[in-house]
Amino acid sequence: MFRLVFLLFTLTFFLSGCAQQSPLKPNIVLILADDLGWRDASFMGSKYYETPEIDALAKSGMIFTDAYSNAPNCAPTRACLLTGLYTPRHGIYTVATSARGKSEYRKLVPIKNTLLLDTSFVTVAEVLKSHGYRTASIGKWHLGNKSYGLPTAQGFEVNVGGFEKGHPKSYFSPYSNPFLTDGPEGEYLTDRLTNEALKFIDKNKDGPFFLYLPHYAVHTPIQAKDSLTAFFKNKPPDGRHNNPIYAAMIKSLDDGVGRIMAKIHELGLTENTIVIFTSDNGGMGVATGMEPLRGSKGMLYEGGIRVPFIASWPGKIKPETISHEPVVSLDLYPTILSLAGITKPDGLLLDGIDFSPVLLKQRPMATRPLFWHFPAYLERYRNMNRIWRTTPASAIRYGDWKLIQYYEDNHIELYNLLEDIGETQNLTGENPHKRDELYAILDKWRKAVKAPVPTQLNPDFDQKKYDEYSEKLKNKFDHE
Repeated sequence: MFRLVFLLFTLTFFLSGCAQQSPLKPNIVLILADDLGWRDASFMGSKYYETPEIDALAKSGMIFTDAYSNAPNCAPTRACLLTGLYTPRHGIYTVATSARGKSEYRKLVPIKNTLLLDTSFVTVAEVLKSHGYRTASIGKWHLGNKSYGLPTAQGFEVNVGGFEKGHPKSYFSPYSNPFLTDGPEGEYLTDRLTNEALKFIDKNKDGPFFLYLPHYAVHTPIQAKDSLTAFFKNKPPDGRHNNPIYAAMIKSLDDGVGRIMAKIHELGLTENTIVIFTSDNGGMGVATGMEPLRGSKGMLYEGGIRVPFIASWPGKIKPETISHEPVVSLDLYPTILSLAGITKPDGLLLDGIDFSPVLLKQRPMATRPLFWHFPAYLERYRNMNRIWRTTPASAIRYGDWKLIQYYEDNHIELYNLLEDIGETQNLTGENPHKRDELYAILDKWRKAVKAPVPTQLNPDFDQKKYDEYSEKLKNKFDHE
């Protein structure tokens, strides 16, 4: 009898020790703002927008000053983030058609855009789910419709509010969203999505869970709660940070982040929860300003693709740290797997790199190129003094240098971002060696990923009408 009791005690002690040596996998909360510009938060320098909760999150972890989205607009970045692949691999290059604007102004026939993310791609959610994570997508999806490719077909057990639309009909209930029941009249969408996220955290507090919270905010329509807008109407502007409704939208987003963090703390999950906050592209040029960056949403200049980025994991990521390492949306896939202690599945192709050593040990990364491929047209913002926000183009950043190639005339621009973050001095003439070096790397990458380049001339193009309209727009305000 004594021997049996001793054996049971020994077995219990052994199993207990194993449990202590094998802690729960960390919970992961990925908050993706929509159209939030690089400077659209007070921790990034805005003196007009107020983001105390996001600032606190930033203080608790690491800020990346040189973080990028994979595209200058919504859908392609989301596809890259979820698949870990560059745009030519999944074919989602832009939002809606690549042939935007009037055909008579397009010199080239753009590459046809794919609208839905093929379910054959293995998303980060699918890998996490296969390793015991409960998964939810709460908010904007923009990669599938009722018939094909909703979040529930891409590794998410829960989908709240996600379908093919890229923006809400209204930020106030009723929402006209088939995957979000209407709330009481006047309910605000950002608050509602936060409520749904809190329910998911509560229900899955025993973890591990992966909460993907892609807010619709601060995408158009520019709508906010009157109580918050009133405050910003009486606040002095900060350059082109001067829209009180937009500022109030950011404040609601910030309040939601605060509530998420409070819930994690309340449940005692703080030290076992990784929280990542970023945006899908630069800010919209008619609503905000990215200065000192050039450009805005829809452009391959820094203002269109450089985004705020925070990673927090108390006890693992050193607080109040800043990294200048260039990272991009598709890097999140391998990094999340690494932080979760999950080995990449055999045969799974990922274009991104695991930057967890930067997060956990402040270890510098080897210099590597980042690429953007946008073989599409985007029409101008109102009051912009040119016809296009962008014409078909590709870009590369390598070290401190960046090159953009525009396909209509193969025009090339070269910038040293360390010395000229605003991309004001095109150095192609002054530094042909660096131009040729970056161009060769970009061209090699295009061939490797089979990136389609538009070369077919558009028979509808009318040079005379193009010139006349360009002249007419010269006196408009330039949002760069």
